[in-house]
This record gives sequence, structure tokens and C-alpha cells, in this order.
Amino acid sequence: MVTPQDIERINALARKKKSVGLTKAEMLEQAELRKAYISGVKSSLRHHVESIKVVDPKGNDITPEKARKAQFEKGLRDTL
Repeated sequence: MVTPQDIERINALARKKKSVGLTKAEMLEQAELRKAYISGVKSSLRHHVESIKVVDPKGNDITPEKARKAQFEKGLRDTL
């Protein structure tokens, strides 16, 4: 999980890169921090998308079978 301090460090390195450039160690640090940040965003988005329930105007659950199965396996749904 990326902390607010990690995000601040990512931003500080980006500002430094634009102004004076980064050392090799700083470039590696920036790459690792960005990788962790992107991984966290992807994980969060995946969780949100997987928990979506699709209903039609009549109120019927029309969530695709693949999504319902994934939700059931993760405990987000009681039945298939």
C-alpha cells in the first residue's frame, strides 16, 4: 500500500527531475515508487469493478455470469 509520504516522494522526485535531473539511485527509487503506486491503483480499481452489480430498469440482476462467479468466490455475493 502506498502511503501519503510515498506519494509526496513521487511528486518531489518528479519536480526535481524537471528542474535539475535525477541521479541513477533516484531514478530507481522513482521507478519503484511509481510501480507500487500503479499496482495499488489497479488493485483498487479491480476491487471496485468486481463488486459492481448490474440491474435492468425492472430491478432484475443482470450481472454477467463471469462477474457473478468472481464475486461469489471472493465472498462479495451469497449466491451465484
